[in-house]
Amino acid sequence: MAEEMAGLGFEFIELSHGIRITLVPGILKAVEDGVVRIGSTHNFCPLPTGVLHAAPNLFEPSAENSQERDQWLRHTGRSIDFAAQVKARVLVCHLGSVGFFWFNPKEKLEAYLARHPSADLAGDKTYRALLASSLARLRKKMGPYWERTTGNVRQVLGRAAEKGVRLGFENREAFDELPLDEDYPAFLASLPADAPAGYWHDTGHADIKQSMGILDHRAHLEKMASRLIGFHLHDVDAEGRDHQGIGKGKIDFRMVSEFWRPEHLLVIELSPRIPVDDVRASKARVEELIN
Repeated sequence: MAEEMAGLGFEFIELSHGIRITLVPGILKAVEDGVVRIGSTHNFCPLPTGVLHAAPNLFEPSAENSQERDQWLRHTGRSIDFAAQVKARVLVCHLGSVGFFWFNPKEKLEAYLARHPSADLAGDKTYRALLASSLARLRKKMGPYWERTTGNVRQVLGRAAEKGVRLGFENREAFDELPLDEDYPAFLASLPADAPAGYWHDTGHADIKQSMGILDHRAHLEKMASRLIGFHLHDVDAEGRDHQGIGKGKIDFRMVSEFWRPEHLLVIELSPRIPVDDVRASKARVEELIN
């Protein structure tokens, strides 16, 4: 796996939330032999024993169940340790979601968007009213979920600092995932000044939220610029499918590149179904924008 990525011209790679425990010996050997270097890992990495598929939300820090929260703490701690072992700079993390036993407001939004695929959402008064009421319902329910998330995040900061790993809190694409996009600045400002943490920006997720009328991609990046530590770079096609080759969809990567800084990690995060030629082209496009 590492040799294939090195053969495509990548010196650094990210180890994702799909790394099974059985892959670890080979990865450690590849790192030891200098095949590749690890820039970042993604919680949970490696996956818990017995889990054989990508599972970044297997355990959530926001969960009502205390045993699930304990498992999030345990496996996030293990992921921090592993990131340090492979000398990764950042562990990318998801921060949970709001649970709805009945009538999750995202279902009405998704149904409306499915019925009106070509709607001008900015000028659609019915949709704007539906979005406002859905956000209000989400905020009304999210209090205890967000309180549990922030409490658990604080519990792992010390371990991350001790291991020299920064936590990158990633923007999410689902309506009910945490934190809400507009809450990122206040959340990061609430952490200790020396907290080893920052904002991780996923271009595809931001574009999906923009398509839903929830955020403006450029304005969001402007707001988060001082907190940025890295990017997941992938495109979104006209049908709304993300993890497409860069330049194959509708995202303005020239705009996104205005926010790149030398200290940021740039990770090309593509679907495994993408042809190899599109991987090479994505890499070339990113290098062109850097230059």
